Amino acid sequence: MRSSYNINDVELLLKDITGLVEPQPTEEREKLIQQGKHYSEMLPIEYVPTEKYMQIYEESLQQFAKVNAKAIGILSDKIISQKGKDVVLVSLARAGIPAGILIKRYIQKKYNFEVKHYSISIIRGRGIDKNAINYILKRYKANQIVFVDGWIGKGAILKELKKDVLEFEGLSSELAVIADPAGVSSLYGTREDILIPSSCLNSTVSGLISRTFLREDIIKKNDFHGAVYYENLENSDLSYEFIEAIEKEFVFSDCVQEKEIIYNKYRYGKDEVEAIAKEYGIDDINLVKPGIGETTRVLLRRVPWKILIDEKVKDEPELSALKRLAKEKNVPVEFHPLEHYKACGIIKKLADA
Repeated sequence: MRSSYNINDVELLLKDITGLVEPQPTEEREKLIQQGKHYSEMLPIEYVPTEKYMQIYEESLQQFAKVNAKAIGILSDKIISQKGKDVVLVSLARAGIPAGILIKRYIQKKYNFEVKHYSISIIRGRGIDKNAINYILKRYKANQIVFVDGWIGKGAILKELKKDVLEFEGLSSELAVIADPAGVSSLYGTREDILIPSSCLNSTVSGLISRTFLREDIIKKNDFHGAVYYENLENSDLSYEFIEAIEKEFVFSDCVQEKEIIYNKYRYGKDEVEAIAKEYGIDDINLVKPGIGETTRVLLRRVPWKILIDEKVKDEPELSALKRLAKEKNVPVEFHPLEHYKACGIIKKLADA
């Protein structure tokens, strides 16, 4: 699979389907998804963000690089403590790829050894790429593998992962993430809903690859899941600018873990999401996307109905990019008490779908 990443940073176990799939506009895709077509059978058109939005992204990166670097350090130390030198990182494309690269680089700098890093596809409702898993298991033991993602929203991908790994003996479904506001993983950098700046952009911060694709006319029985390389966006690629901005903030002393957050009302993030769905009369929980990262993605590639922002943090700078994007797309923002999350995106139910 082509990407703008160096092979030393990550090996992408994906099929390059560039030119085989015509990307579709957001509204068109949303209607088809709500009619029952699976999101993995289509690809979005990806655009270069506006100059104002990019300015906010750059400011967010400068502002929150240190917080992300600290979380990467805590997470990396936990991984090494659990697995030792024999660890193999397997990031979930595409949000997990920058996280995997940063963990790999942190380990190399602090512990002075290289770890292997692959990236594979997992698709909600369709499962993990078993051909890619088998490829890795021919080369490494199951107990060496640690799955990596950027963050956990409500835990849908973790649920998919737990179901899929059952058929692979010795393979752990634990998911290592920079941020786990849902409170469902033990391998996390922080439980706080922090802004991970890569969530603000699409392929231009993810090696210029699309989200992963699975349709049987293009992805055959023995193929890896597919992805497209966006060659037209090469002049806007910020993949390594993002990596390097966080990497330069690494601190290699022992990372002190933050105090465990005590939640008063909802034990897990999913409980809070279910309460939001009920409050707003939403019968499909997949239309509710909690967390700063997921909310940003709703604005970038879905048709949003409204954005909820926790009233306690409504003026915090890490919400600036999200509020800017909502304003650009004329999406209403409501201030709403939230416990696990700082923001939550709700996808519009299209009446004519």
